[in-house]
Amino acid sequence: MLVNETIRIIVAGPRGRMGKEAVQLVKETPQFELAAVIDRKNEGKLLSDVEGFAGLDVPVFTDPAECFQQANADVLIDLTTPERGYIHTKMALEYSVRPVVGTTGFTPEQLDELKGLAEEKGIGCIIAPNFAIGAILMMKFSEMAAKYFDDVEIIEMHHDQKLDAPSGTAIKTAEMISNNRKARKQGHEDEKETISGARGADFEGMRIHSVRLPGLIAHQQVLFGAGGQTLTIRHDSYNRASFMSGVKVSVETVIRLDTLVYGLESILD
Repeated sequence: MLVNETIRIIVAGPRGRMGKEAVQLVKETPQFELAAVIDRKNEGKLLSDVEGFAGLDVPVFTDPAECFQQANADVLIDLTTPERGYIHTKMALEYSVRPVVGTTGFTPEQLDELKGLAEEKGIGCIIAPNFAIGAILMMKFSEMAAKYFDDVEIIEMHHDQKLDAPSGTAIKTAEMISNNRKARKQGHEDEKETISGARGADFEGMRIHSVRLPGLIAHQQVLFGAGGQTLTIRHDSYNRASFMSGVKVSVETVIRLDTLVYGLESILD
């Protein structure tokens, strides 16, 4: 595909909070064209028949396979759930549609399977725990700081409808930090939890704490400590539009890839 060609896109879950933002992104980007949507209801309707989507005369499919067969699309944007996201991603690859996926919770085995399928088909796939550019920078800065600070804890805070804990962003951050930090136990050697779980999840000795409250969207701070000083690196998403800049970059990039890439930091210069 040439750089300036129109990219035809399928959006999964258009009525969801993230799905609505993805539909709006496609609508507002001149190079993008909405080809179809995958929805668990409204089969046979046009998206314009659904409240809130006036003027979007594209077909709604409840069957993903039928959608991939008929829509003649280049890219799938999936920001749904781990279960549906995995099914949609695998099926998209089987039909040579390039997935851009913001659903976290995939297992390492699933990621390996999807990567093998992408490479077998010779097409790109991007799966990212977080599409906010600021969040990616937070992870990169944390990886850099880990060269100089051995002790670190991660606090991630999300809305109370999030299904997985810790978040994919927190896990990815910990993995990146581990590139520059040797696994080691933190805190007092005789430390004891008087309430189980008080110290959070243990990732190679660093602790990850998950907060779930209504009113939050997506927030994370990485706290480093050393003698006489602390360093806090924090990112906040106050609305879901914050993720769309990364989705746009991913759609434009996945067209040029021939393998699966996990994490937006892998494609940012």
